[in-house]
Amino acid sequence: METFKRTPRQLFNLPQNFLIPLFQRPYVWRESEQWEPLWNDIRRVAELGIAEPLLDATHFLGAVVIQAHDAKTKQLTTWNVIDGQQRLTTLQILADATGALLAESGRLKLAGQLERLTHNEELYVEDGATRLKVRHLNKDRQAFDEVMSAEPPVDHVELTHSDSLVAQAHAYFSRTVERWLGPAESNLYGAKAEELASVLLDGLQLVSIELEASENSQEIFETLNARGTPLTAADLVRNFVFQRLEAEGGDTAKAYREDWPFETKFWSKDVSVGRNFVSRSSLFLNQWLVARTGEEISPQSTFSRFKSYVELEAGQAMADLLPKIKIQAQQYEAWTDAANQTGGSFGATELAVYRMQASGVEVLKPLLIWLHDPVRGADPSTIDSVVRAAESWMVRRQLLRLTGSDLGRIVADVIAASSDALGTDLEDRVIGHLARLNVTSTYWPGDEELRQALATESAYTRYPRSRLRMFLEAAEDHFRGETGQPQIERKGYPIEHLLPRTWKETWPVETPEETEARQARVHRIGNLTLLTTALNSKVSNGSWKTKRPALQDHNTITLTGRVIKRTENELWSEALIDERTSELIEVVLRVWPVPPGHHGKVVDPQTKAGDWVELKHLIEVDLISPGDRLIATHRDHKGAEAIVTADGGIELDGKRYDTPSAAGRALQKKATNGWYYWAVADGRRLRDVRAEFQNSMPADDGS
Repeated sequence: METFKRTPRQLFNLPQNFLIPLFQRPYVWRESEQWEPLWNDIRRVAELGIAEPLLDATHFLGAVVIQAHDAKTKQLTTWNVIDGQQRLTTLQILADATGALLAESGRLKLAGQLERLTHNEELYVEDGATRLKVRHLNKDRQAFDEVMSAEPPVDHVELTHSDSLVAQAHAYFSRTVERWLGPAESNLYGAKAEELASVLLDGLQLVSIELEASENSQEIFETLNARGTPLTAADLVRNFVFQRLEAEGGDTAKAYREDWPFETKFWSKDVSVGRNFVSRSSLFLNQWLVARTGEEISPQSTFSRFKSYVELEAGQAMADLLPKIKIQAQQYEAWTDAANQTGGSFGATELAVYRMQASGVEVLKPLLIWLHDPVRGADPSTIDSVVRAAESWMVRRQLLRLTGSDLGRIVADVIAASSDALGTDLEDRVIGHLARLNVTSTYWPGDEELRQALATESAYTRYPRSRLRMFLEAAEDHFRGETGQPQIERKGYPIEHLLPRTWKETWPVETPEETEARQARVHRIGNLTLLTTALNSKVSNGSWKTKRPALQDHNTITLTGRVIKRTENELWSEALIDERTSELIEVVLRVWPVPPGHHGKVVDPQTKAGDWVELKHLIEVDLISPGDRLIATHRDHKGAEAIVTADGGIELDGKRYDTPSAAGRALQKKATNGWYYWAVADGRRLRDVRAEFQNSMPADDGS
């Protein structure tokens, strides 16, 4: 085994074949996770080369493992690709897509140099054999051979395997490189073309681990991939941060010691996110990025998005950014530590963190990070109001057992739409955004819907136990607040059924109807309370005359004390369960309120489809006006502006477009949902304005 540092020219230039064996997994790289970050790295190196020609900029692509293979022809050396096939395939696709564009523009010399990376010369290839240097033996073979052998310009839509990831990668790099190069007749085209070709030939570096045919490739593959601990997003971010610090001339040892907080047990702990576990440091960095960018970011994209944010958007040196990350990480750690304390009274933020922890969700964390950003300087009372509103939105949906899968996107939208808001405007902007949500997957439920649902909900069997306890604790804190008592201790107190779950022997009734009525109420919220100490089963399942004194002897909980007082002269009964259920529902509505007049309307897509709505309809009812600015929200064009015209069109860069989507497509260069893409001056997206218009329409009564 020998190891070499090679450029693409050094690795691919000789006449040879690289065989990707049948057992290797198929091509799986995708745009957001791999193609876009790779292109951003290559573009960065190329642009540095143009700006500073004397700077020898390079980018490290990673490692490949190849093993010598008995060549099937006398002309060509052949290698089996043991590891790194995704990287090699992508590099080949990028080189071919770029070469095709350069050939089309008449840069035949540059195109020919790139072709030598991907294709063997005819004189080395047997009759009828393909000239391609990389040969897939798995299911990607036909798709790879087709797109790599297509004559430029490639019509990707007409390819037989156009739906394959291989073809999609080729199409992506063709579009992206073409957009970056610009018009072929422009003054910069030649310099850009030469620099990009130079980067693809000599500006990238790979570590090539080359095995003899007799060596055990599987053992080496397992050592590289299976026996080590996979790198977390935080590991990758750390490496990037300190490499960048070093390149900036910073004191990396001092920064690691003083400004990198993520090496403690707190941050290395794995925490549950849905069905997966991630390190807490990786989770924080993801949530911090959402707070910074106003974008929903998948855990898999944390590192690549962090890197692109630092390189393209942060606008500051790593030495300046890292202390800011540290400050917010320390805030985050303090909230989490507080949420794990059993005693003491919490503020709005700490209470929200505790309740999220009890509910097993993380959805509001980016919003908390964003609100508490020291640079934002938000007033504490404003922060508390926004946090309580967002918590109400989250908890009310939990009480109705509605899906939470789309809430992360809404939190990111709120941040993006409110990034320039301050003071009371911030409070109004966020609460207004949440109140306008009008689809089942995201809306903020109103009071009446909760009253109807909770009146008969079997709370004990329908809610996770920690979430149910959190609801009861919130009611307890409400009652304590009325008399100035501190919040309940958060010790995981047992939940007790006042009417026992096994009631039939000690709480008998006479008729089937009475049995049904009693059983229906056993698990309702009005029959549940908290105790400081669990009762033994005999007392818990005993008659009310036995149970009530035991509750009184073992209780300091207001929730239970109110029941004891209520039953001084009567037995616990179905009527009292119904009465207490209604009482606790009203408490829930006060603990997690909605804005005045909010009803939680949901637009029925079958009866109120918004496809017919145009900008002219919004102008007619004064929701927008001619001359209003529309602001692009996508990060690639964030801040780009268009103007609403008097006839309901959009003017962008001096050209009129009929629809928001047409104007969005003009910027994005691809199909775009303009109602989501454009926002009005107060941060609301056009779809929110459209929803307001739809909600104002009279309901269809079917007549």
